[in-house]
Amino acid sequence: MKKLIALMLLLSITITSYAQKNQEKKAVKTAIENFFKGFHKGDTLLLKKTIHKDIIAQTTFTTKKGDKVLRTTKEVYKTLLSFAKNVKPTDDYNEKIGSYTIHVDGNLASVWTTYEFYNKGKFSHCGVNSFQLFNNNGNWEIIYLIDTRRRNGCKSAK
Repeated sequence: MKKLIALMLLLSITITSYAQKNQEKKAVKTAIENFFKGFHKGDTLLLKKTIHKDIIAQTTFTTKKGDKVLRTTKEVYKTLLSFAKNVKPTDDYNEKIGSYTIHVDGNLASVWTTYEFYNKGKFSHCGVNSFQLFNNNGNWEIIYLIDTRRRNGCKSAK
């Protein structure tokens, strides 16, 4: 009987822990989805809810000559909000997110997404985004974003 009670208790704890992790992963995914909604719609209020004021952003790509490049955006928070404020919602650009891989440990989340980027309806490039998020007292905020950019090896490249 004691073994059955111990097993039931362990099972209950495992199920509760799994449910909490799934809830956190869903909240993290929602933060990233809201980031893109805010960015594409020019909604600075929504965007502000998804990014930390000290966000860092970088991109990496390979030039036509084969040189590997890492670029860091300066004053990311200000730049993103300014861009979103001045952009008019159009179909000129669209970043289609593919798969999500989400890991959460306490106040830190790491997310890897595949994407395809379109400009004026035409395929431009693809790659992956790597996000780091911080749980700022119940609100997941992006603190770091880096992406890769390539034109070869993409599903939509023709």
